Amino acid sequence: MTKPPVPNGPVTLDRMKEIIQASPFNRFLGFEILEFDNGRVEISLPIREELTQFHGYAHGAVVGAVADVACAWAAVSIRGNVVTGEYKINFIAPAVGERLIGRGQVLKSSGRQVVCRSDVFAVDQEGEKLVATALATIVPLNPRNQAEEP
Repeated sequence: MTKPPVPNGPVTLDRMKEIIQASPFNRFLGFEILEFDNGRVEISLPIREELTQFHGYAHGAVVGAVADVACAWAAVSIRGNVVTGEYKINFIAPAVGERLIGRGQVLKSSGRQVVCRSDVFAVDQEGEKLVATALATIVPLNPRNQAEEP
């Protein structure tokens, strides 16, 4: 599959949906973008059996992926092409439910980094439950950086 290039600048919701479909990892997990605008994003991920751990909770790596993706996509909405430089996550409660919701927002955008936060919620018939919160440093890529990627 040919991957469409990500622009170095703000991205529209329609363009973001194309980018998601071009990413094998995002397609495999089943991410859906619900909201995407000006430094904020809301994403959804169904909790399938193969994404759970021994106790039936969504695996911590999956919760971490939701947190990371929410931060990165919030940064994409204002900066375009980015990669995650680092993130720190606090797991607050077991992720049990039908789906995970990640809400990411940009806290500060500067020339070389975008600092973001995200909250991850497990959703079931009773509503949402906060299961994790994360802070991330997202690194904008420019054409020069892209050429230097390994």
